[in-house]
Amino acid sequence: MAKAIGMIEYKTVASGMTAADLMVKTAEIDVIEAKTVCPGKYLVLVTGDLSSVKAAVDAASEKFPDTLIDKFVLGNPHPSILGAIYGTNEILNRNALGILETYTAASAIVAADITAKTAIVDLIELRLARGMCGKSYLLITGEVAAVQMAIDTAKNDAATDGMYLDSSVIASPDPKLWDSIL
Repeated sequence: MAKAIGMIEYKTVASGMTAADLMVKTAEIDVIEAKTVCPGKYLVLVTGDLSSVKAAVDAASEKFPDTLIDKFVLGNPHPSILGAIYGTNEILNRNALGILETYTAASAIVAADITAKTAIVDLIELRLARGMCGKSYLLITGEVAAVQMAIDTAKNDAATDGMYLDSSVIASPDPKLWDSIL
């Protein structure tokens, strides 16, 4: 994974696409994803060195503040974040399931980074606004205490910005549930 990732999340497609163009013209970054998601929001996820990602996200945020929903820059993202977004992480531990739901995609990625760095847990999935009316969620697994601690820490962080929606920890989920998730 690159040294940094960042995201902007806009409530209009026009602002989002124009901001994406501004981001790549502002700094030497790579666009991981730029797409429309429910309900017509636009997400741009970028990578590069920390100063470039920060410059790009700042430029886009300042250009369209009225349509900006959320943003982040992570200087040292956990290596499993992109795998969780694309569903490619290998999941071996199935002791507990942690679920954390947020109002924005950006806040879900930040929460996932926090959970992965707080305790020994595995990121299963990051669902970013697809089919969720713009909300997002993350799934983690690990030992029950580790999952609980990771979810609580991420929940507290997301709540400070008003982005926390709901969370739960399920100890020993039924195999039928695991089959439907994995």
